[in-house]
Amino acid sequence: MAKKKAAAREFLWLQCSECGDLNYRTSVNTKGGMPEGLKEGMMKYSPRVRKHTLHKVKRK
Repeated sequence: MAKKKAAAREFLWLQCSECGDLNYRTSVNTKGGMPEGLKEGMMKYSPRVRKHTLHKVKRK
C-alpha cells in the first residue's frame, strides 16, 4: 500500500525568477492535478538576492 501512495507524488523544483537559482524542492500530489498556488508561483526567500522573490515551478 505504501508504494501506491508514493507513486502519486511528484517532486518539483522552485526556481527564482530573478537570479534563476533552484532554491527549493517540494512534493505535490499529482492525482488531483497541480495546485493553483503552485501554477502562478510562490513568494519565497532567495539567499543570493537576499529578499523574497517569485519562485516558479520547474520540473526536472
